[in-house]
Amino acid sequence: MARHFAAALALPVLVSSVLGAQAQSAQGPIASRDGQPVLPYAEQKFRGNVGTTYLNSDPPQFPAPIAAPEGAPNVLLILLDDVGFGQFDVTGGGVPSPAMDKLAEDGLLYTRFHTTALCSPTRAALLTGRNHNVSGTGVITELATGYDGYTGIIPKDTATVAEILRQNGYVTAWFGKNHNTPIYETSAVGPFDHWPNGLGFDYFYGFMAGDTNQLRPYLFENQTALGTPQDEDYYVSVDLADKTIAWLKSIEAIQPGKPWFAYLAPAATHAPHQAPKDLIDRYRGQFDMGWDAYREETFQRQKERGIVPQNAELTPRPASLPAWDSLDDDQKRLYERMMEAFAAYGEQVDAEVGRVLDYVDSLPDSDNTLILYIVGDNGASAEGGFDGTLNENAFFNAYLMTVEDMLPRIDEIGTELHFNHFPAGWAWGVDSPFQWTKQVASHLGGVRNPMIVKWPARYAAHGETRTQFLHVIDIAPTILDAAGISEPRSVNGTAQTPIQGTSFLSTLADADADEVRTSQYFEMVVNRGMYKDGWWAASLAFEPWDPVRGEFDPLKARWELYNLDEDFTQANDVAADNPDKLDEMKALWWAEASKNKALPLDWRGAERFSAELTGKPNLAGDRTIFTYPGPLAGLPEASAPDLKNKSFRITAKVEIGENASGMIFTQGGNTGGWAFYLKDGKLKAAHNFIDVETYLVESDTPVAAGSHELTMDFAYDGGDQMGQSGTLTLSVDGSEVARGPIARTTPFKYSLSENQDIGSDTGTPVTYDYSAPLEFQGQLEEVVVDVTK
Repeated sequence: MARHFAAALALPVLVSSVLGAQAQSAQGPIASRDGQPVLPYAEQKFRGNVGTTYLNSDPPQFPAPIAAPEGAPNVLLILLDDVGFGQFDVTGGGVPSPAMDKLAEDGLLYTRFHTTALCSPTRAALLTGRNHNVSGTGVITELATGYDGYTGIIPKDTATVAEILRQNGYVTAWFGKNHNTPIYETSAVGPFDHWPNGLGFDYFYGFMAGDTNQLRPYLFENQTALGTPQDEDYYVSVDLADKTIAWLKSIEAIQPGKPWFAYLAPAATHAPHQAPKDLIDRYRGQFDMGWDAYREETFQRQKERGIVPQNAELTPRPASLPAWDSLDDDQKRLYERMMEAFAAYGEQVDAEVGRVLDYVDSLPDSDNTLILYIVGDNGASAEGGFDGTLNENAFFNAYLMTVEDMLPRIDEIGTELHFNHFPAGWAWGVDSPFQWTKQVASHLGGVRNPMIVKWPARYAAHGETRTQFLHVIDIAPTILDAAGISEPRSVNGTAQTPIQGTSFLSTLADADADEVRTSQYFEMVVNRGMYKDGWWAASLAFEPWDPVRGEFDPLKARWELYNLDEDFTQANDVAADNPDKLDEMKALWWAEASKNKALPLDWRGAERFSAELTGKPNLAGDRTIFTYPGPLAGLPEASAPDLKNKSFRITAKVEIGENASGMIFTQGGNTGGWAFYLKDGKLKAAHNFIDVETYLVESDTPVAAGSHELTMDFAYDGGDQMGQSGTLTLSVDGSEVARGPIARTTPFKYSLSENQDIGSDTGTPVTYDYSAPLEFQGQLEEVVVDVTK
């Protein structure tokens, strides 16, 4: 360790672009004169004399491989999902986090780091160093619209830090969640330039959706679908840690001198909140104090540890959220179990990321590894609604589950059977001491997340807190600064929009270092914030637990004003006493929104999931008849025929034996969707209405062995209305064998992560009348989906 530390001290803190270029071999690339290189560097050609044979030619010389600047560190970037500031023990919360605690003891804890309030936008800003709208990702990809700041497409003029590192001698890898590829480009036909491999990563292992079942994810390696693991004890967090460690082992074995950049993005603690039952059971009774007392206890610990100033005030509960003491016994019992599952889920991911940290710490060059651990891409999620939910997708379909819906299934919470999500009250609770939650970019509960940074070879300080105001766009330029790599002016033939973030390496050396970020705008679904020189203007448009949003006029919306230099938690609105300052901040917000492509504002909720309403591209195009010549697994919902709010017919030509079983066609899973299948010879079809009701229609007798045409016919009764009823009819060779009502249908989205499958079910079952994958027994010769009805 001493050897690495001494060597690193000899390095300048910032390597200039000219020195960085000179650090390449004599035959290596040379940066442009203005210090901003063009990537890729020009190919090297042989400059010696070439004679008639090798005997009278100058000695041959291969082009030198691109090498990173001398002393460039390895980089481990970790990003958790949907985490409240007061969630983990590392910042005073009630969920144990021994791995984070140890890293904070060995490194530095940042308490004024900020995200964008939502998944995809934070991740785009993190990777590019530009604001989320400039990076084309003003909202999650599923809600994208056709405006430049909201397409869900990271533009080519905002190259990722991985691409820049890769073209400067790093090897790069991404493990876990990818929520930055347009949903209509995630099928087997791509295109792949917006997949991780097209965004600068040599290797990718993970899932493409915004969330996933922790036990039954649909996984990819690079651009190849691996399908769904079938191991009984499988969990995503464990798998991602295993794969990250395995990749690091291979790098160290093959080329230990080459620096690496690893981006680890676990699914946790985004819904579904799933963990081993024995781990969940260990938390039984630990949250019976309720969310009000939890916040008070957390706040007290935060003060005792110096995480918040002594003069900080605990912000009050929003008026629309119930006090814990006002709940009845059934509500408390249900909500406690949901929080127990959430805590176990958090403990599990801390342990698994801890395994990666331990392995990195064992490497010979561990001292020269820059670790950036961002504890959440936004605040805790309130998308479970007031009562929580067994299915987060119900919220996205503008349906709030009730206690009566869920209490009979309380013992199933945390298992693969449900996509469960705790109540909004707990989300607010674990965001202690701040106001509001995920989605609310106007207030700190939505955008302030802890960050832990460690780089022993360069900075010896450890166990300390840093309070400089930082934003997620500052990560990419900090990594480039640490590596001594200049920001390029052109990447892969495209002139670059300048990086908007600023390196914060200076703060690692000095707790009193000057602020590197004095201004930052925030916007998410019209919740707006503006920070400038210690002041924060805030305008809340909609409460995050409300999926239905009506008319709204952003020009008439109320604004609040806070002096964060005196009010760490945003507890005291001083707008009435500072009208001129508020007007200045509001005007600045509009200017920044215009400059950063945050306009036009769009406050629509669940309806933005609809491709039909938003005009999102779809591989289905204008087709009304889809012919599949046999089995086809893993077609994303966004690339499949849209079966919602309409009549349709599915016809299959099959050859089967006696009492055959098998999936013919499915779209969605236990979060919502359709299944058309055989079980023990009987022809069956089911619709799952967002895990609230499942409707099953089946034949009385088995289908005989032989060749048949099997038909599922759904007649929708709703006309132009969404989510209405219909009648399901099953036929064999043109003769009706079953008929039944479907009282309610899923209006907007079956799932964020389930697929359309033919011949098997790669995800969770639509109905637990069958067990996935339910491979088709026999010949599935052709399946035709007809939506012309």
